[in-house]
Amino acid sequence: MSNQILIFLLDTILGLLSLALLLRFYFQLLRVPYYNSVSQFLIAATDFIVRPARRFIPGWAGMDLSTLILAWLLECAIITSVYLVQGYQFGDNFVAASGVMGLMGVVEIIKTTLYIVLIMIIMQAVLSWINPHSPLTPILDSFTRPFLAVFRKRIPPIANVDLSPLFVLIIIQLLLMVVAGIHMEIVAMLRFE
Repeated sequence: MSNQILIFLLDTILGLLSLALLLRFYFQLLRVPYYNSVSQFLIAATDFIVRPARRFIPGWAGMDLSTLILAWLLECAIITSVYLVQGYQFGDNFVAASGVMGLMGVVEIIKTTLYIVLIMIIMQAVLSWINPHSPLTPILDSFTRPFLAVFRKRIPPIANVDLSPLFVLIIIQLLLMVVAGIHMEIVAMLRFE
């Protein structure tokens, strides 16, 4: 029982920080408007760890790699701590297990990214029907535009209904299935070491 509580707390606290770092990275990457309450919150919530990390992790091609690498490190820490709490002994295979934990961290980042895009697209679709002038609309539009633009170029609206979110959601679901399969293969690698 106490192991489950500890896993829940680790996953929740570190997971939320990792999510905030990922959102900050994607907001900067996709040029989401800076002066909104969500962006300001993400910056305020993650600055304590991002500013020191920028001294050691430089940006590359206009991307703030420190936020992405910190999110990955947090995911690796979550996965490793869950395995440790569950009694997994890294022992002799520490280097191999570290590599596997790093791969699992990458898979978690990809999975979280897919869920972020999925939720943003659903929120944008719902807000466009309920309250198209919401303060969240510019944020969601900036974030989802690159994903939807691929389909908007090829599929015209039908009776003024944009079907591009539907196609993006289908592709995200397919990618989530692929990521789940990769995750299972990595877990199997860890068990057989």
